[in-house]
Amino acid sequence: MTLTEQASTVVKAISAQATESESGGLRIAVDGDAADFSISVVPAAEPSDTLVENDGARVFLDPSAAEALSEAVLDADVEDDGAVRFSVGTAS
Repeated sequence: MTLTEQASTVVKAISAQATESESGGLRIAVDGDAADFSISVVPAAEPSDTLVENDGARVFLDPSAAEALSEAVLDADVEDDGAVRFSVGTAS
């Protein structure tokens, strides 16, 4: 997985607000079905997680998510009301 510049900025901002840990980041895990993912902000990675780091943004992928998203690009949009929407696409 790679991160767009926008996703890196959003991940860093969310992680800084939600955790005081310098080792914290966004964690993506497969939630039941391989097509369903859960996203959470965590203070540290799980031992089996894969770390994706870009410009200080840290994303942790559980083993199933790492496999499913190996060729993916994570992007983020911030809505006018401040809501964040993450999207996953393919590398071009």
